[in-house]
Amino acid sequence: MNQDQIVIIVILLATIALFLWGRWRHDLVAIGALLACVLSGLLPASNAFLGFGHPAVITVASVLILSSGLESTGAIDAITRRILPAQAGPLVTLAALTSLGALLSAFMNNVGALALLMPVAIQIAAKYGLSPGKILMPLSFGTILGGMTTLIGTPPNLIVSGFRQRLASDGFAMFDFTPVGLVVASAGILFLVLIGWRLVPERKRPDSSNFDAGTYFTEVRLTEKSVLDGTPLREVEPMLEQADAQIVGFVRKGVRINAPGPRLKLRSGDILVIEADPKSLNELLSPLGLELEEASNASGAAEKVRDPEQDKPEQEEHVLQELVVMTGSNTQNRSATNLKLRSRYGINLLALSRQGARSIKRLRSTTFQAGDVLLVQGSAEAIADFAAESGCLPLAARAIRLPDQRRAFMASAIMLLAVAGAAFGLLPAAISFSAGVLAFMALRVLPLGKIYTAVDWPVVVLLAALIPVAGAMATTGTADLLAGAMLQTLAQGNPVIALALILIVTMTLSDFMNNAATAAVMCPLAISMARQLGVYPDAFLMAVAIGASCAFLTPIGHQNNTLILGPGGFRFGDYWRLGLLLEILVIAVSLPMLLWVWPL
Repeated sequence: MNQDQIVIIVILLATIALFLWGRWRHDLVAIGALLACVLSGLLPASNAFLGFGHPAVITVASVLILSSGLESTGAIDAITRRILPAQAGPLVTLAALTSLGALLSAFMNNVGALALLMPVAIQIAAKYGLSPGKILMPLSFGTILGGMTTLIGTPPNLIVSGFRQRLASDGFAMFDFTPVGLVVASAGILFLVLIGWRLVPERKRPDSSNFDAGTYFTEVRLTEKSVLDGTPLREVEPMLEQADAQIVGFVRKGVRINAPGPRLKLRSGDILVIEADPKSLNELLSPLGLELEEASNASGAAEKVRDPEQDKPEQEEHVLQELVVMTGSNTQNRSATNLKLRSRYGINLLALSRQGARSIKRLRSTTFQAGDVLLVQGSAEAIADFAAESGCLPLAARAIRLPDQRRAFMASAIMLLAVAGAAFGLLPAAISFSAGVLAFMALRVLPLGKIYTAVDWPVVVLLAALIPVAGAMATTGTADLLAGAMLQTLAQGNPVIALALILIVTMTLSDFMNNAATAAVMCPLAISMARQLGVYPDAFLMAVAIGASCAFLTPIGHQNNTLILGPGGFRFGDYWRLGLLLEILVIAVSLPMLLWVWPL
């Protein structure tokens, strides 16, 4: 083992450790690994950022934009309404929903496919009296399985194809993944529908109509002797925060203001609508000169606060709505104060659910994480605007959107042409899908401002940074060294055992680190192992693709698993009960299929 090999192994181990630690974002860790390779002399500085021009990176970004177009034009909503049965039993409905999720994820971003179907899944769970997780986990796993069936279904497939292109004149074609991937996905979905959903832990998570934050909406009136008379709200709010209370509404002379400005001065006779723990009310009323006007439990579903003057019409109706924080949304690592929910959007944050635990302690300063469920209050229009701008997903029943038929048709036609161009070899995948994006822009299928916001930039940076790092594994001979050690100690020269080893190691890593990163690390190892065995590398690369797509044991292995964490009320250890059996099934089905379709 020479010095360069020692250095790259140390960098790889540190990178994997940081991925597993999860404190830093994956793209930051990947950039750090890339710079470490450059500074240590393993990569020339001129080649450091060649990954940003790699076909896999361009294809991933293009597919994300095309997927966003299919969603925003309402094309997918129309498909969903036509395919899902209106009257059927829970098993048939679950089978249809999971199969639809797998089908969509074969041609669009699988996180987007799950996000589109999550509200439907929650409605189905309520319809049949099931906990949301019983539907959400099979749906999440089904969309992950569907991604392995085509070249564009998931980033690991594109990475694997890129490594194959270095060995041969071209990479894998659009449907080269289908024979193995389709059989594995079908077996997995069949297992999920017949058996798997029964293994999901029963986690009864309340919806927005009975979200138990242990608090009350309470109306309090300022008396003439109140010490708050003439005090601006910005000075009142810190007093309330000391008792873990907050203002969620304001009524003056029969006119309600749901998001009063901080400079507004209180007057005697004003009514404050506050949200507080019942035990905190005594701390608020007497010392501040407040009288209880009327109280209603916060677990009631979006009750409107009545004006004291009954003959005056109420202002705009306000509702309670649950929103889940999506992975990569601009609400991650930000708080309600930072986002200016009240002053900018006119909505109030009432409660937060994280892995089934609910808290209202210092809500405004709590930093949001992916999978958090936020209970917000405001007008339906204001909440919808915030959800669209922030990238949060509404969980309650959403209105069916009538698709823009012209734009939906154009989006679908462009996507089909892009897929056909890549599938029939008319154009390289990166060129075909880039042309589709250009058509989107020229025909205004998507507003030009949304073209760049549709791209998951952390994933793009992650791929672009790790591709050169993976190349350094090959150029330094580290991949050959590690592959030889695995062959001698574990596989003992048997190609079938070696193939199973690659599949299992890749699957294990993907349960704890980003699937694209896993594929980039494992591809050089798989190629080297095949070379030392003297067999074709295609089966080994396909094993990496399958293993990287099968992250079912933890909520951090795949973005879809993170996305259902809050809505399903899951805990970290809830995934392996179903996920372990599913991974064993994947191994049992994929190994013989790999040997048959891609003989060694």
